[in-house]
Amino acid sequence: MHTLAQLRAGSLAGITRLDLSDGLTEFPREIFDLADSLEVLNLSDNALSSLPDDLHRLTRLRVLFCSDNQFTELPACLGQCAALSMVGFKANRIEHVPAEALPPLLRWLILTDNCVSELPSELGQRPHLQKLMLAGNRLQQLPDSLRHCHRLELIRIAANRLTELPEWLLRLPSLTWLAYAGNPLETEADAAALDATASIAWSQLQLEQQLGEGASGVIHRAAWTKPGQPATTVAVKLYKGEMTSDGSPLHEMNACITAGIHPNLIRVEGRIVDHPQHTDGLVMQLIAPSYRNLAGLPSLASCSRDVYAEDTRFSAAVALRIARGIASVAGHLHQQGITHGDLYGHNILWNEHGDCLLGDFGAASFHATQDNLESRALQRLEVRAFGVLLGELLERIDSGLSEEDRSRLEDLQQRCCQPDVLGRPGFDEIVQVLNGL
Repeated sequence: MHTLAQLRAGSLAGITRLDLSDGLTEFPREIFDLADSLEVLNLSDNALSSLPDDLHRLTRLRVLFCSDNQFTELPACLGQCAALSMVGFKANRIEHVPAEALPPLLRWLILTDNCVSELPSELGQRPHLQKLMLAGNRLQQLPDSLRHCHRLELIRIAANRLTELPEWLLRLPSLTWLAYAGNPLETEADAAALDATASIAWSQLQLEQQLGEGASGVIHRAAWTKPGQPATTVAVKLYKGEMTSDGSPLHEMNACITAGIHPNLIRVEGRIVDHPQHTDGLVMQLIAPSYRNLAGLPSLASCSRDVYAEDTRFSAAVALRIARGIASVAGHLHQQGITHGDLYGHNILWNEHGDCLLGDFGAASFHATQDNLESRALQRLEVRAFGVLLGELLERIDSGLSEEDRSRLEDLQQRCCQPDVLGRPGFDEIVQVLNGL
């Protein structure tokens, strides 16, 4: 993190990224001294409510973060920034998004956790739009013009006021990751599954070291002592209750429970009751330390694609075991009326044998369990996500794959990613093909 003093002293000359959180109420004009080099500007966690009209003087600016400030309107000056492609204004007070505020090269727009009730139709005139984060607003509909955004791959519209999913949305040729939980349109979770889940008293749990933290909650190793029994080691996830980029953490908890039992899911032991701060939480199976994340999160450059370590390689047997496991569990979720919404390598844990677990239900949504055009289309969006994953695995297989099997996998991958949404195979067919290799 940089300081205002450094900026004013001229000691940041030539930097490409500036991170400045210093209780700012006004945009520091000294930032313009960095115009020849500045590409990423992060002004999050300040008290800003406006940006200068001449922001376009930052001619190299590609990425702008202004989350956790006090904006009530997306600044119109953004639209004059010729190189700007990523705009992040999460957790402000934005009610109005003027068409003039949309830069021509817009690729990634984050308006999570604001007060937006309407979006301009001009949003559909941004052909590079690939990622759209709108969870936690007041939207009752999406601009019909978005049907023209054929590069749009990820959209988060959870926790809004949408009463239906537009038919055109489910036909977008590149749409891959969709989260819409917490809208009136969503099918309710199976109450029977939630009621049948064991309740685990907070007093039976003893938290140990923290294992990880995400947008929705914190995971700890813990000892669980049932009455009259020795303690067992488990994982405890305590939810933050705050709006995330995917939606509400409580919807995530319901999805984890409703998902049920599958060899490629982390087993839920029960939900926590009687927490002293009334915090919601789950007790889950503790994962062996031999498991690790398959990939890293997407970067600013990759936008909607995971980042793999350069030396990531798989044998054919391991890659196929991962692919079979994920196809199987995705099909299982669809049978429960759940779309995962975030089927990515970075949400998959795996070990050297190819055993794998699909985690992070933050973007999960519920849909009808009966077969109809909407549920079929929703499931085929997830098939495209699997196709992307399968392609990433194929690129990294270094041994053991015959030319015939590679050809069959490449054909399957192309069918999963084809533009005709309903022309994609379902997971039953995908599992059958994978088992035939």
